[in-house]
Amino acid sequence: MLAPTHTSVLLSEAIVALAVESGGRYIDCTLGGGGHAATILEYGSPGGQLLGIDADPQAIETTRTRLAGYNSSVLIVNENFVELEAICIKNDFLPVHGILFDLGLSSLQLNGSGRGFSFEHDALLDMRFSPSQTLKASDIVNTYSEIELAHLIKAYGEESYSRRIARGILKERPIKTTLKLAQVIERAVGGRKGRIHPATKTFQALRIAVNHELEYLKAALKQAVGLLGSEGRLVVISYHSLEDRIVKRFMKEESIGCICPPKIPSCVCQHTAHLRLISKRVITPSSVEIKSNPRGRSAKLRVAERIITQNELDDKTGRLHFLSLTNGSR
Repeated sequence: MLAPTHTSVLLSEAIVALAVESGGRYIDCTLGGGGHAATILEYGSPGGQLLGIDADPQAIETTRTRLAGYNSSVLIVNENFVELEAICIKNDFLPVHGILFDLGLSSLQLNGSGRGFSFEHDALLDMRFSPSQTLKASDIVNTYSEIELAHLIKAYGEESYSRRIARGILKERPIKTTLKLAQVIERAVGGRKGRIHPATKTFQALRIAVNHELEYLKAALKQAVGLLGSEGRLVVISYHSLEDRIVKRFMKEESIGCICPPKIPSCVCQHTAHLRLISKRVITPSSVEIKSNPRGRSAKLRVAERIITQNELDDKTGRLHFLSLTNGSR
């Protein structure tokens, strides 16, 4: 059986946003099917280097084969991007010209992993990106209280029927498979009410909770800024409002100086800008791309560029900052 093909979302837009050039050094924090990675390596040759990171060992093995022809130009690491800085230091891969986060699930995870990411295929409720993780979706579904479940589904799924769904889950426990959970949710909300399946938001919430996605994204974004050289690009593709809100807020705060509340008469935060927004308007897929790849219809791309502060220029003791000045400019 052939592995599901994966179509990278906003591929050309991501390459332009990263400003990929020959000899550059780039990080793909969500390697997935390797579409973005292969294109970065293509545009970065000759001399370009790529560090590819993914928490999913299945994605790593599939993409390792796909990128085998690039040999010493690519380094693939099976880790979660929450360890981004440590990974770069361990592999002496810093500073860099660009860092990409594509936060969507790959087709392999949705269709071929058997880990229950989608209710379109019956599978056990797992949803872990990596088998080394302990918490599974089934643990949450079958052990959390009604209040805990409702809160989780509301917070991570933005589901208005969260209480109804939580109540319905408790009545039907134990629930071990994706199809049973989807059926329970559909009954709880009174059937379909639009083109989006009523289980969509709950499945999103469970996946986010199992993999600590929002917390890890916040931590990784902070690390990414310190790894970028002067004029290095940070590019993030998100797929739902919770992710996009985090990215938008982070880039906005890192692109301004003082972030003190308006009521404070003089600045006490001592915050300085580390990024410059390249495009204030979010970049979304074209109608042509959405038609050929409907899964990418909700994608939003944001991009910012690293700027070096005067404090960093003066600080010769900060290893990452010092290296970003000596080796990382274009």
